[in-house]
Amino acid sequence: MSDIKTIIKKQREFYATNVTKDYHFRREQLSKLRQAVKKHEEEILEALNKDLNKSRYEAYMTEIGMVLEEIRFVSKHLKKWMKPKRVKTPLTQFPAKSSIYSEPYGVVLIMSPWNYPFQLSIEPLIGALAAGNCAIIKPSNYSFYTSQVIAKMIEEVFDPAYVTTVLGGREANQDLLEQEFDYIFFTGGVNVGKVVMASAAKYLTPISLELGGKSPCIVDATANIDLAARRIVWGKFVNAGQTCVAPDYLLVHKSVKDELFKAMKRYVDKFHADALSEKSTFPKIINEKHFARLLGLMEDGEIVFGGKSDAKTNRIEPTLIDKVDWESPVMQEELFGPIMPAITFSDLNEVLKKVQERPKPLALYLFTTCKENEEFVLKNVSFGGGCVNDTIVHLATSYLPFGGVGGSGMGSYHGKASFDTFSHKKSIMKKSLLLDIPLRYPPYKENLSIIKKFMK
Repeated sequence: MSDIKTIIKKQREFYATNVTKDYHFRREQLSKLRQAVKKHEEEILEALNKDLNKSRYEAYMTEIGMVLEEIRFVSKHLKKWMKPKRVKTPLTQFPAKSSIYSEPYGVVLIMSPWNYPFQLSIEPLIGALAAGNCAIIKPSNYSFYTSQVIAKMIEEVFDPAYVTTVLGGREANQDLLEQEFDYIFFTGGVNVGKVVMASAAKYLTPISLELGGKSPCIVDATANIDLAARRIVWGKFVNAGQTCVAPDYLLVHKSVKDELFKAMKRYVDKFHADALSEKSTFPKIINEKHFARLLGLMEDGEIVFGGKSDAKTNRIEPTLIDKVDWESPVMQEELFGPIMPAITFSDLNEVLKKVQERPKPLALYLFTTCKENEEFVLKNVSFGGGCVNDTIVHLATSYLPFGGVGGSGMGSYHGKASFDTFSHKKSIMKKSLLLDIPLRYPPYKENLSIIKKFMK
């Protein structure tokens, strides 16, 4: 506790020097971060393999590559984002100029999860540094090896009075949440998110919550079934389904159900035939607790394919479960694993009503070639973000803000959205000294008719 207080005190002192507000300083720090990621690439890949059994390709594609691309994008646009933005001034305030300044919050806390432990620690950090903040990173203790590499890398690159890492488990989290920060950015589960939000409320600290939820994947009667199957299988089973935006459950029209199931089985056999073999690069479930939870949920419904597991390696085959309903246990919580329950529908309107009755999901995926169905779903269902005719790739771009809504989170980041999230927007109106219209000053007399001409 005393160490954390000391860290925060030193960061506040460093922030007070105003060094972090300089454009060249910010660009230099982003460049240092990029160089550090490249320098430690092999260690990061090895750590991700130890923590989650991720292959080198998947680890680079979903973690390191995304971080490097985000640094490149943010560095390229940072100077423009930092400039005060001129906005219009109403005639009632003539003569004057109005501007919006982006200023850093100060000392921010970034709490990251275990499923993409490198990417989800460093991507928020990119936004925090670009916006001019000091930062404390708290990576997950579950992804032990990756957290160690992050701490080592950050220590090599940055003065702890500017950026540092705090390691540890639940006790470290509790100690951090008892402190006062200027902003908190949390990625993780809903239950812990509520704890973080309650802690932030003590100090009225602004907060972003990147949570999750049960993200539906809808396949209507007009869908390109082969392409849908290929993209659903990829998006669902990347990182063994331990992705916050993974398709959580399948809603398939009865007319294409059998065709879709056969196609999905074909692609699972092609992509993950050796999921349980000794040399497989199919990711493992992070720990025994989650492994046991998933096995319990697999007892529900009828297994179409998959269903096997290996307790020695904490791996579960990609599994499709049919004959479940909205009240089944497997439909009551975010799965966060390589199992997908399927519900058949005949009426799109009816099935969307069921989706709308549930908490707002982080993502939604729709496979269709019908423009009317596409417009109807996008207009009538609230969700964080998603794709039409693909899965999860909407988060892999710096041009789109990523975040949840309602129970799936609040706030967004990636690209410009990251800079904005970690910046306070300060509104400034600069009035002219040459003219001071007396209309606003008392006594008002009969000026009401005049003011109505300008304010109506």
